[in-house]
Amino acid sequence: MYFAALLARTEDGWEASDTELDDVETLSDLTDLAREASVDEDTVLVFIEQEDAWFGVVRVDGEDDPRIFVSDATAAARSSYGEILLTDELLGREPGAEDTIAALEELVGLDGTEDGDPDTTPDNDTTDTDTDDNDDDDDGFDADAVPAGPLGDTRVLADLGLPEAELLMLRTDALVEIADALGAAEVLETVR
Repeated sequence: MYFAALLARTEDGWEASDTELDDVETLSDLTDLAREASVDEDTVLVFIEQEDAWFGVVRVDGEDDPRIFVSDATAAARSSYGEILLTDELLGREPGAEDTIAALEELVGLDGTEDGDPDTTPDNDTTDTDTDDNDDDDDGFDADAVPAGPLGDTRVLADLGLPEAELLMLRTDALVEIADALGAAEVLETVR
């Protein structure tokens, strides 16, 4: 089960609203949604939580690039909402890396030959031993790998009252604890 909410900072404190993410497909869509909730281009936080699995915080300050923190990148990668937050930049990939890999896989068959080229492997069974040796690429980078554990800007809420160390220790009911640290527990509870 998912929960998503927006917390917009105003001069009177925080204003909360629950939000539907059905029409959100990209981080850009999510950022636009946050900016629409902004008052005078002040800070807006987007909370996304999958019960007992992971949570994410996206911070949007005016026209600045969004700052993202995900509590468990591996768990988030298995979620459609988590995939929105796990951008190439956050994962340390070149932008568009997945598109490039897909295009290369289309050009080169699984046996490593280009389309139309004959398979010149002397004995097709020898690829089994090669596969074991090739599991670890020379550069050690697997384009599809997502690091386990927290990922992103661990100081995303530090100036708002939640230090990095405390953010990293949060597990269950994280959004309640975050809202409490920000002084927004009551307004978050109204939309929960």
